[in-house]
Amino acid sequence: MVLDENRCVTDQGPRYDCLLFDLDDTLYPLSSGLAAACTNNIRDYVNQKLGVEKSRVPDLSRELYKTYGTTMAGLRAVGYEFDYDDYHSFVHGRLPYENLKPDPVLKNLLLSMPQRKIIFTNGDKVHAAKVLNRLGLEDCFEGIICFETLNPPSKITESNNEWNMPTDNSTIPKTPIICKPSKDAMEQALRLANADPQRTIFFDDSPRNIAAGKRAGLHTVLVGTSFRTEGADFALESIHNIREALPEIWEEDDAESTKNVVHSRGAGATIETVVTA
Repeated sequence: MVLDENRCVTDQGPRYDCLLFDLDDTLYPLSSGLAAACTNNIRDYVNQKLGVEKSRVPDLSRELYKTYGTTMAGLRAVGYEFDYDDYHSFVHGRLPYENLKPDPVLKNLLLSMPQRKIIFTNGDKVHAAKVLNRLGLEDCFEGIICFETLNPPSKITESNNEWNMPTDNSTIPKTPIICKPSKDAMEQALRLANADPQRTIFFDDSPRNIAAGKRAGLHTVLVGTSFRTEGADFALESIHNIREALPEIWEEDDAESTKNVVHSRGAGATIETVVTA
C-alpha cells in the first residue's frame, strides 16, 4: 500500500502503556502506621534474632537502610546470615493490617486506567497480597514484582547487585539482595514487566527510588507530597489525585477511536480513512 506524500498516519501507539506502582505508603497513606510498626519489627529482629546490642540497633538499621535501600539488604552486605522467609515473617507478620481499609475510590480509578498496571515492591509476596486484599485492590493489577521475583533462589548467591547511586564511599560491600533503588532492581523490574521505560510511569513514595527510576528512563510520580524532588516529573499528595495530575492516562483511552487514521491534507474538505492493512 502506497500513501500519498500529503497524508500522514497517526499510529505511533499510546504515550503510556504500563504503570508501575510501589505498594507501601504509596497505595495507602503513611498515617496508617504500618511503616512505623515495620521499623520497630526490624529493630526487634536485629536485636533478638541477630544478637545486635539493642542500643546499637537504631543507628545500624538507619545506616544500612540509607546505604542499601532496605535494612535487610544491608544486613546481608555486612555479613549477617539469616533465613529470608523467617525475616519477612517476623517483620511483616506482626503488622497492624487491620488499619488498612477497602479503598473503593482508588479501585475505581485503577480499573478505569487502560494501561497495564503492575505492583513493584521490595516487600515479600505474602505481605503484598495481604495489603492488596485489605485495600480491596487484588483484582486491579496484572502482576506483582516483589522480593521473590527480584531475588529467585538461584540468584541470591553472590554479592553482585550494582548500585547506581551517589555515595561517599566507593568501597562499601555489595549486597546479594536486589531491591530498589539499585540499578539492577530497576532493570530487572522493566524486564519482568516487559515494559518500555519511555512508555512507563513509575509511582513511588521514596525520593531516591524516584531518582533511580528517572535514571532508568521512566516517567516518575512521587506520592505523598506536593513537592517535586530530583527526578520526579510529578508530585501527588495522595494517590487519589492521579486523574487531576495526569489526565493523559485517560485521554489516550478516549482517543482510541482515532488510532490508525489517515488524514488527507489535499485541497478541499479533509477525508479520514481507517487503515486496515
